[in-house]
Amino acid sequence: MAEAASRGQNGGEQMSATGRFALTGRILAVNILPLLIMGGGLFYLDSYRTQLINERFKLARIEAQITAEALAGATRERQDALLVQIGKEQRMRLRTFDAKGKLTADSFTLADPAFRFNDISDDDWEQRFAVWLDRTIDTIVSAEAVQDYQEPEAQDADAWPELARARELGLSQVRLYDWRDGTPVITAAVPVGLQGATLLTVRNAVDITESVRSARSTLFLAMLMLMAASAALSLFLARTIVTPLRLLARAAVRVKQGRDREVEVPRLPQRSDEIGLLARAVSDMTGALRQRIDAVDSFAADVAHEIKNPLASLRNAIDTLPRVDDPALRAQLTDIAAHDVRRIDRLVTEIAAASRVDAEISRATLERVDLSELFANLIRSREDRGLNGGRRIALEVDDRTRVTVMGVATQLERVAENLLDNAVSFSPPEGIVEVKIRANGRQIVTEVCDAGPGIVPEAREAVFRRFHSDRPEGESFGNHSGLGLAIGRAIAEAHDGTLVADERSDGTAGACLRLTLPAAASS
Repeated sequence: MAEAASRGQNGGEQMSATGRFALTGRILAVNILPLLIMGGGLFYLDSYRTQLINERFKLARIEAQITAEALAGATRERQDALLVQIGKEQRMRLRTFDAKGKLTADSFTLADPAFRFNDISDDDWEQRFAVWLDRTIDTIVSAEAVQDYQEPEAQDADAWPELARARELGLSQVRLYDWRDGTPVITAAVPVGLQGATLLTVRNAVDITESVRSARSTLFLAMLMLMAASAALSLFLARTIVTPLRLLARAAVRVKQGRDREVEVPRLPQRSDEIGLLARAVSDMTGALRQRIDAVDSFAADVAHEIKNPLASLRNAIDTLPRVDDPALRAQLTDIAAHDVRRIDRLVTEIAAASRVDAEISRATLERVDLSELFANLIRSREDRGLNGGRRIALEVDDRTRVTVMGVATQLERVAENLLDNAVSFSPPEGIVEVKIRANGRQIVTEVCDAGPGIVPEAREAVFRRFHSDRPEGESFGNHSGLGLAIGRAIAEAHDGTLVADERSDGTAGACLRLTLPAAASS
């Protein structure tokens, strides 16, 4: 139990955590979050750029070593030709230095330059945006700073750290620089032959930056456009959901404040989705609430009216009793007071029963009830107690089908008691009350017919109103509360059934009250 309570509490906390944010914000977050995750590809491209540069490092080392081997032992003229040829084909700048570190040849002076560094003053907005995006991402990922590339003023080997290290160690050295436009500059220094000469190659790897920037800019712009489209669609979706919910919420608040009469709950008939179903359900619920409030108000007024009459009679009898000396008159006043007390007691009992019908049925567990057995037991009990006043009750049940319903036995017994009591009171002495129970498809129909004067068609609905005042001829006033049939109909409707008044089917005088209930499913 403790674990279940803990799980329930944690579930409530989770619901509370998500409920702190507006529905519009949550829709936006759900739709934009995947795009932000996709934006992580911008940072992946940075690692992709690093991989490309590492591959170019290896390529630069290999190219420099191959070029150095080709230069070793070649004549000066051949060396110059190789520098020019390789520089143009590979778009590099090649320089050779002697054993003393003096510049001996430069492919850019031997021929036209194979490439030129970008002049950032001529960049358009796209290039500037690409540079800004590169710098921003480098800052976010805390990329290692790279030294800017600058041509040294002194054209000797000591001006290049990689050349000095290659001369010192006799091994090839590769280094990365950064041009002002953010493109990488890769230099490679290798020994040439055994005389202490060295070779320096310089390449501006623009293609790496162009490919990464192109992919990054395309991805960034696509993400921005998708985010804008997603935000617009999310706002549209939120508006179609949130706006009607807010209308319903405001209407519900006004109903709660007691202004239900002036509130028109929107039904949204043009919407066939869940929001439309909710709107119509809330509207119907509000209508049912208004009817229930009206019924309660009307019931309270009827109760006050019905109790007021016996109370007034009782008060008059009690006020008059001390001033009367005649024993016969005092006995008569005492009988009146006792009658009024019984009448009030009957009213209070019936009123309490009527007010508890819905609550008792909603809390009770439905069970299988055999109507033929219920009526048979009730008829036998009435005969034993002498409640029929000489009238005979004949029970007729269709034996070919089961007449079982699902319901609350005590409530169904109350309906049967009220129907029999009503039929007996309207039947003449020695009359016959007929009770017929039969199955009709998926319904069980029970007819209780009396031998009285019957009910005119225009009054057949009025008999189910509370405190209906029509009484059998000759019956003393106050023996019935006028709530029996009203309670019977309420119980029938609570069981998804009906209770109506009709004429007898055989054409004889009398009225028939027809109770229809859903048949119980077969076990």
